[in-house]
Amino acid sequence: MVKENPNYTEAFQELQTIVQKMEDANISVDELTQNIERATFLINICKNKLTKTEEEVNKIIEKNND
Repeated sequence: MVKENPNYTEAFQELQTIVQKMEDANISVDELTQNIERATFLINICKNKLTKTEEEVNKIIEKNND
């Protein structure tokens, strides 16, 4: 089951599954296109979460330096 709004861990795990599928030489072109579209969506979720986490960590570090 594909979640529309997965959290970071779910998105990362699904990305790993997609990569495994894409490494399979028997994947169809249609499935490849769908996998690439889904992977792009999941990468954006992971990227946004990592960026947000980095910003929060930097704020904590700055606060402790004051």
